[in-house]
Amino acid sequence: MTVDRGRIEAAVSEILAAIGDDPGREGLVDTPRRVGELLAELYAGTGLDPADALGTTFTAGEAGAPGGAGASGAPSGRADAQPSGPVLIRDIAFRSVCEHHLLPFEGVAHVAYLPGEQVAGLGGVVRVVESAASRPQLQERLTDDIADALQRGLGARGVLVVLDARHGCVTARGPRQTGSTTLTLAARGELADPAARAELTALIAAPRRPVEGGLAATPSEPTGAGTGAGA
Repeated sequence: MTVDRGRIEAAVSEILAAIGDDPGREGLVDTPRRVGELLAELYAGTGLDPADALGTTFTAGEAGAPGGAGASGAPSGRADAQPSGPVLIRDIAFRSVCEHHLLPFEGVAHVAYLPGEQVAGLGGVVRVVESAASRPQLQERLTDDIADALQRGLGARGVLVVLDARHGCVTARGPRQTGSTTLTLAARGELADPAARAELTALIAAPRRPVEGGLAATPSEPTGAGTGAGA
């Protein structure tokens, strides 16, 4: 996507004048340029297919695929075997901008999929979340966009996406509920059945524990994702 920064700068200057301030004063003179740079970053995913952010995918079971070979380099199972277990990544930090008021919302995404013939690198799943979030969005649609991109890009047998976010339009205006978060869930394929995804929702809600030999994974406050366990 190409951002027309000149139009953004002109629009920002007009907004500043419209609220009764002077866009030429010292504190604001560079603000239109800064806003143009900011919006180019925040909306970098506009018009792009989030599935393209997966990058290289791997045939399930092949050497070189995530989990496809043991430490010795020998395949962990038959090369043509379809993996039966889910892949779950918790606490993917994201930020987006609500299309209603252009205020930010940010939080964490929990993403799981049941591989079909293709698996993705873990970084690819994170990039899908970031790409889908980098445009004017609604949390409900963002949740669907991530699920659909993984389903489409991987041919996954099932996909589960849970987003837990705090919204500027709730915390900074109106009732100003600063502690409120919003939870949304999208499920596709085999994981559309609540019973089939029960184990995954329990794992999402489980307390974070320190990783042996690494940094503690316990967050400073709960994400609230457990609220969606019965969804």
